[in-house]
Amino acid sequence: MNNLILKDDSATNILGKNIANILLKSSFDVIEIHLNGDLGTGKTFLTKSILKNSGWSRNVKSPTYTLCEEYEFNNLLFLHIDLYRTNEAEDILIFNLDRKINGKKIIIIEWPEKLKEPRPYDMKINLEHLDKSREASFNIKNNIFLGLDKNNV
Repeated sequence: MNNLILKDDSATNILGKNIANILLKSSFDVIEIHLNGDLGTGKTFLTKSILKNSGWSRNVKSPTYTLCEEYEFNNLLFLHIDLYRTNEAEDILIFNLDRKINGKKIIIIEWPEKLKEPRPYDMKINLEHLDKSREASFNIKNNIFLGLDKNNV
């Protein structure tokens, strides 16, 4: 699957659910997802959907001002990072993304193009506005995401 038309929030939520299912089934200890796109293309909405569909039941806050929100539950650690408001290379370092944990660590970075030092990712999703929908295009570096099926969204 190279690209996908997301007709509405429901379609974006289904994509988030499919990604969450893959993350939960994966045997990988660390998975990193990068989300690119202009303001309002659904990066945070997709992240919220992934978290909720992974079992997080409480509020999901946008890290626009805090830069990073951490969610720890069910032997999972989600690090949701938003680099929109930073231009400092050191800002990403304070989150110690490469620290070892007991469990599975999932890193989701919005605005990864602002990283001074590129980080390897397992999947990059580019989101674009269309007339009345969004388009998601995928760059997959990790075969676990090959299970995403265009017909399920």
